[in-house]
Amino acid sequence: MIHFLASTQAGCRRLFPSYGIHATVTFALSVCGALIAQALDVTTLKAQSGDRPNIVFIMSDDQGYWDTGVTGNPHIDTPNMNAIAEAGVQLNRYYAAPVCAPTRAGLMTGRYYLRTGLYNTRFGGDSMGLDEITVAQLLQKAGYRTGLFGKWHLGKYPDYQPQNRGFDEFFGHYHGHIERYHFPDQVFHNGKPVEARGYVSDIFTNASIDFIEHSTKTQDAPFFCALMFNAPHSPFLLDTSHFGQPEGDKLLTKYLDRGLPIREARIYSLVERVDQNIGRLLERLDSLGIAENTLVVFTSDNGGVSKFFKAGLNGNKAGVYEGGVRAPCFVRWPKRIKAGRMIEAQTSHVDWLPTLCELAGQEVPRDRAIDGKSLVKLLTGENESVHHEYVYHTWDRYQPNAEKRWSVSDDRWKLLCQVGGDATPSRANWKLFDLAADPGEQVNLAAKHPHEVDRLRGEFVRWFGEVTKGQTYSPVPIPVDNTPVEIEPSWATWSGDHIQYTFDGYDWDTIDRWKDPGETASWNLDVKNAGRYRVVLTYGCRPIDAGGTLRLRCGDHSITHQTIASATADQFENHVAGTIDLPQGNINLVAEVARCPGEELMRLNRITLQPID
Repeated sequence: MIHFLASTQAGCRRLFPSYGIHATVTFALSVCGALIAQALDVTTLKAQSGDRPNIVFIMSDDQGYWDTGVTGNPHIDTPNMNAIAEAGVQLNRYYAAPVCAPTRAGLMTGRYYLRTGLYNTRFGGDSMGLDEITVAQLLQKAGYRTGLFGKWHLGKYPDYQPQNRGFDEFFGHYHGHIERYHFPDQVFHNGKPVEARGYVSDIFTNASIDFIEHSTKTQDAPFFCALMFNAPHSPFLLDTSHFGQPEGDKLLTKYLDRGLPIREARIYSLVERVDQNIGRLLERLDSLGIAENTLVVFTSDNGGVSKFFKAGLNGNKAGVYEGGVRAPCFVRWPKRIKAGRMIEAQTSHVDWLPTLCELAGQEVPRDRAIDGKSLVKLLTGENESVHHEYVYHTWDRYQPNAEKRWSVSDDRWKLLCQVGGDATPSRANWKLFDLAADPGEQVNLAAKHPHEVDRLRGEFVRWFGEVTKGQTYSPVPIPVDNTPVEIEPSWATWSGDHIQYTFDGYDWDTIDRWKDPGETASWNLDVKNAGRYRVVLTYGCRPIDAGGTLRLRCGDHSITHQTIASATADQFENHVAGTIDLPQGNINLVAEVARCPGEELMRLNRITLQPID
């Protein structure tokens, strides 16, 4: 310090000859104090950074509350999922949405999905609004390295993709499910289509482990790794390659020998494959020496699809009974969470954004409603009181409504209505359950407690009005920019006596059966750059139906294409239809039957627009 003061004094005298000794010492002390304070600030920041946990968030797809050993299933083997629960806490009344994309929107934003513009799992309704702020963006801001591996299902077009929504690294798929679990070909790496070798649950886990290892060894920052398995979602595929099939067969045989029907045996085998991969990831956390300060969350995205054992719960995926919305949720963090606790308070998928933000020292957005509440005090045992006064659910594939499929629950009571098809909902369809005495929702008490019915219905209607206020639920305009864009049949609006849309796994959907002149399919485009685009049609056409004419028009511009035969209508080929000028802005692209000599114009699988420089 004396040397520092002397050198500072000498420096000051050289710069300022009139500077007195007292002023020199005072200046030096102030400089020294500033440097010490800065050093303390740096030390504090490093300490805070060291206290912030790494985060591994694991989500399976369509795995029910009852599909683990630790939740009471005696038929399934899930030792690694069980281990997370046993080393941490179980959230026993943890609620997801009835289906996958709504849960993922709530997880990413901390907001019920109806606030985000998302309303469907396909038909273009599975794109989360671009003005939403994701937990990944917030954790990035807090200094975390972020990665997502597996299922996204919140938008397939460039601006909506994970690497543009806060993730430094993305490898996975955009759709609600994929068709190939071995050597998957519907996967993308940071926006680019890729292919992969091996079994899909292994591949996504490998990518997660590699991301964690790279982050740990090369980055001076915590990480957020979201491992989003697409299993056990249909098509219920086990290992099928020539080198891997015996392992898949072993699992399937084991569950068949336990008396499960073939469908259920497949689901259980898929769950166990997920469990095996979770075990590999947990072992890597241990070997890297970071398990102690890594928060590990395991959960699922909605209620279950399996039916062999249901832990006494009613309902399944897509419904609002407990079996459709209650999901397994286990949380481990050795540094802060005591092992072996059970949390009975109502918790929700929308709670993760505020929870992870609190752990990262990052404020949640203040310019919008955040429905979630931080779970930190519940997880650490500092608070075990009521968490959410009410939890809400609603789901209708085509348009949100407050009448057909909805529920609201408090800590004891749950009111629901679940009708489908063309049924007309009425108060007679409402059911009230005392979840404390009847978690299986078997005894309808609506007639005995009309005041509870009125209270809960009033609360649901209030909530529904709030979360849908100002929202328009329709497919987002398809962005057309300076890269090729594929336009899917499911995003179309169609018109005509015969035309129909056939769903068959997203990438194999078609517009078909159209044959009368004037039958149309149209898409809403958002053209970012006006210009000329090459139009490539992908379709199948029976030889006997070939020779018809499709007209494509956009504004004042149109082109025609004469259909060319393929071997069969379900075998698709690419055909350049010509070029078309697209003006900037929102505009409709219309495909129209001009002439059809056969029974069907074509089975249109997709339209690709390629910008011409």
